Amino acid sequence: MTYVITQNCCKDASCVAVCPVNCIHPAPGENAFGSTTMLYIDPKVCIDCGACADACPVDAALPADVLSGADRIYVDLNAEHFARSTEPAGQGASRTDPLFHAWDRPAFDWSLPSDFRGLDVAVVGTGPSGLYAAELLLLHTRSRVTLIDRLPVAGGLIRYGVAPDHPRTKGITHNLGRLYTHPRVRLLLGIDVGADLSVDTLAQHFDAVIYAVGAASGKPLGVPGERLPGNHTAPEVVGWYNAHPDMPADAVRLRDERAVVVGTGNVALDIARILSRDADELARTDMADHALAALRAASVREVVLLGRRGPEHAAYSAPELLALRHLPGVELVIDDTDPRTGEAIDAAPQGSQQDLLRGLPRALLDYSSSPQPGRRIVLRFHSTVERVLGDSVAEGVRLVDGTDVLASPVVSAIGYGGRAIQGLPFEPSTGRVPHVAGRIDGAPGAYAVGWFKRGSTGGIGDNRVDAAETVRTLLDDAIAGRLSTPQRTPRALMRSVRRSHSGLVDATGLDRILSRERARGQASGRPAVKFATVEDLRRASRQR
Repeated sequence: MTYVITQNCCKDASCVAVCPVNCIHPAPGENAFGSTTMLYIDPKVCIDCGACADACPVDAALPADVLSGADRIYVDLNAEHFARSTEPAGQGASRTDPLFHAWDRPAFDWSLPSDFRGLDVAVVGTGPSGLYAAELLLLHTRSRVTLIDRLPVAGGLIRYGVAPDHPRTKGITHNLGRLYTHPRVRLLLGIDVGADLSVDTLAQHFDAVIYAVGAASGKPLGVPGERLPGNHTAPEVVGWYNAHPDMPADAVRLRDERAVVVGTGNVALDIARILSRDADELARTDMADHALAALRAASVREVVLLGRRGPEHAAYSAPELLALRHLPGVELVIDDTDPRTGEAIDAAPQGSQQDLLRGLPRALLDYSSSPQPGRRIVLRFHSTVERVLGDSVAEGVRLVDGTDVLASPVVSAIGYGGRAIQGLPFEPSTGRVPHVAGRIDGAPGAYAVGWFKRGSTGGIGDNRVDAAETVRTLLDDAIAGRLSTPQRTPRALMRSVRRSHSGLVDATGLDRILSRERARGQASGRPAVKFATVEDLRRASRQR
């Protein structure tokens, strides 16, 4: 029986490198690599060796014969991908002869002078983009890396961005988390670069600094009423249910039987799924205790997802939509008000984005009163928000066609934006730093990776390719002598920070935090119970 890649695929291509028969696509170097929502295993070529499963950092590669229920759909998705694909299996290879390739001229991306001494590099941010960059430096050079994070705990997007009901995706923490105790790695957690520590100070102590600070702010709707309490951006809601210290326990209140989420990307679907799921099922995850309590007390029975354009332009991936289609006890419904929606679905080519909606029930729904009995998620396309309704609190939205959708909370899930760091250039219009191949404009020795570099596009695995580009640029600059010699050493900075910041958390403190969170979870059969405030995290880091 062949192996199949399932929902949690992170696309970091670890599986591609170990496959002995070149059956996983699209692979790096192929046209579709980086643009598909997941990778696929060719069932006609797979030899059932299991190498992909061993290498997968998120346990997404599974034998087809162990899949059951909703997961069986991924067998069909894998087969359909290769039935549609016109791209050959690799550089000049054929699927009938996968072991032989018409190789191009070899390229050695990590070729370095034999006397290259390695560098002292600071990586600001401990999410996947920063950790991929650190991993590349540690694997291919003798460099020393100092990981710095604003929060007193590491993890970034993996810890605070992945939905709690995707535990296998969070499993990438085990792969990248080994870097925290690497002999050439130091940790400075709880230090805010730009506030606690200046960009210039970092430049004085390191050969280079890589900024991997992500995009933590949500894009606003830009309509009247959006400043009302009860109107949120996606990072606020995601941070709330993931126990992010920036989000108080009462930051989100589930006031109504209906919630509305503006957007049709994966984050929008994550929020709709979490608000719709049975709280007892979520109680087996590491979801924030305060969010679990709120869901248990809430009466949310309907979540309406609003898309500005038609289903053919929806930004969600196939796995995330399929997760909604098979959510226990929750019906996924298409709002049939606009005839263009049904027409697009009926005319959808096989395997297209709108084809995923074929067969779903369609209905004309009344959003001016309480939802009908049962629990449902509604996809309503061709719907543009004109304003947020309410006087003292958000009570829903009015659409440009005059429809009122009465709901609370209202969530804007239309994208993320970065934040400026004092001392670095920044483009507010794009929410990212100006750069060339990762080299930050006008800031010698400073580099960027991840969403801070390219904007809020791509998932966890996309950061590996992104980090590789930046690290190549950094090493090219080092070999060409374009990096300045630091005036002081990383060790001197560590001593200075220890004296001036009592809340500093190092590798030992991080291990104490994570160990205590796991212990808290064991008592209730959960993977972990996270500390939800900076004070609690710091206290846990000091307790032996």
